[in-house]
Amino acid sequence: MAPPSTPRTPQNFSAPDGSQLTSLQTEKIRKLEALPNRGLFATALFVALSIVAIKEFSFLPSLSEKARASLGQPPSSNMISATLMLYSFSAIVLILARMMSGAKPQGGFAHVGYLGAFFGFYHFAGSLYDNFWPVFAAGFTILALNWFHLRTYSHEEIRKTREGESEEEQEESNSGD
Repeated sequence: MAPPSTPRTPQNFSAPDGSQLTSLQTEKIRKLEALPNRGLFATALFVALSIVAIKEFSFLPSLSEKARASLGQPPSSNMISATLMLYSFSAIVLILARMMSGAKPQGGFAHVGYLGAFFGFYHFAGSLYDNFWPVFAAGFTILALNWFHLRTYSHEEIRKTREGESEEEQEESNSGD
């Protein structure tokens, strides 16, 4: 049986050289460690939305004929598919650009909303069953890449925070000599 894990407290957060981190640095590390969870929550929400979509949103009441008429003619499946490809390409390029520039990543919940809209468009066009897998594959790819960005950014910032403390202490000890 494995021993219970020790909760992280300011006393057991330490820099690579063994020095203790300040409470501000400890709090920053805790926030950075939680950052990748946002990507996982967004992915879980997307999977739940996908389960509802594959069942053709059967738990929701259907729109009346008057409501459908007021919405107008739904776009064609080809038009929705072209827009899905454009959105997927744009989202992937945006995430990769943020990764290359070192910018802070987004949580991914906006992507879930956009992908949910594609499920809705296909549903109103009457072609959700035929187009479920392209939306699911695009969504999973985008959210997985976003989660990877969240994870790598978090690990890099944690490393910088821990090394920053040891570099500051070294500068102080060198200036005192």
